[in-house]
Amino acid sequence: MSDQPTLPVTFRPSRTRAVLLSAGAVLFLVISAVALLLDLGPGERLSFVLTGALCFWVPAQLARVRVVADDTGVTVVNIASRRHLEWAEILQVNLRQGDPWVFLDLSDGTSLPALGIQPGIDKQQAIAHARALRGLVEARSVHRSDRDQG
Repeated sequence: MSDQPTLPVTFRPSRTRAVLLSAGAVLFLVISAVALLLDLGPGERLSFVLTGALCFWVPAQLARVRVVADDTGVTVVNIASRRHLEWAEILQVNLRQGDPWVFLDLSDGTSLPALGIQPGIDKQQAIAHARALRGLVEARSVHRSDRDQG
């Protein structure tokens, strides 16, 4: 019996995402309502609504972070970047005490932050997700090593 999730699986900070999207929506609605309540011209109202849209867009970008594991590897979607890694490229999954998110140690000697697994609001979920991803990486690495040797 395996504790590993079935692929494909997406890891994301659910509570953080809900807070960010809710806050962005509230900001947009409040700024748009103010634009409608004030005695403004059409251009000024439009600028308020566009400002509200920007106030929603920023947290929406922060909320899009995720880590997607599938048969081909892991795709890390951070705030301004997306990177696909093959299973063999990931040497270790780290979430140490005090880390703001998971770090992936890669075969090229670098480390990649994976913001989709972060202990911010829900530490237990982040720990469970980090363990699940670590298990997948270890299983895929062992599987590949066995295949390469035989």
